[in-house]
Amino acid sequence: MNESRICIALDFKTKSDVENFLKQFEGESLYVKVGMELFYGEGIEIIKMIKEMGHKIFLDLKLHDIPNTVKSAMRQLAKLDVDMVNVHASGGIEMMKAAIEGLEEGKTSGKRPLCIAVTCLTSLDQDVLDNQLLIHEPLENVVLKWAENAKAAGLDGVVCSPLESKIIHDHLGKEFLTVTPGIRLASDNVNDQKRVTTPAMAKELTSSYIVVGRTITGSQDPLATYKKVYQDFQGE
Repeated sequence: MNESRICIALDFKTKSDVENFLKQFEGESLYVKVGMELFYGEGIEIIKMIKEMGHKIFLDLKLHDIPNTVKSAMRQLAKLDVDMVNVHASGGIEMMKAAIEGLEEGKTSGKRPLCIAVTCLTSLDQDVLDNQLLIHEPLENVVLKWAENAKAAGLDGVVCSPLESKIIHDHLGKEFLTVTPGIRLASDNVNDQKRVTTPAMAKELTSSYIVVGRTITGSQDPLATYKKVYQDFQGE
């Protein structure tokens, strides 16, 4: 297999749950996503364990604060040797610039972690933008504008729905990463996400990376399901 561009969302509560899950992938080099629940529950030790097992990590904490606070936080996160981190694009260009500055200052090797910005969460839709957030622009326009801001700030890409990936690449180039959650196999329940696609559709829509959670972690055979997702998304 080529280097994986499938981020498995480790939506587990404990370190032991993660360890038991990852043991099923012996010999595989994975890209995994550690989110808030797991990181806040287990802290730095969960990062160390996953790294020792040989996997890449997307640390998904979605920082959103004043620029100086984000810069200081990123300076600390850079020391963890993770491979990707993120902020909320709605924090603005100055905040995103500060995130990059913090990562550069805190990096422990010659390369800082990739930094991407969350645009519109995949649990949001046009109704939420219009009636709860009072953002009276088409959702696609909002996502593209926030992606443009992220690129202007020097970030490496954005988190977006696969449905918005192609328009972002058309405007901002293929090198600007699109990391896309909301991925399900056709037989799956979409649960709390509204803008979802299959791995094969995400490939057609030019997603750079896909984030897959319950489809793999809730499978009776996670390794076989992972290989199915990999073949659909990265297979020739």
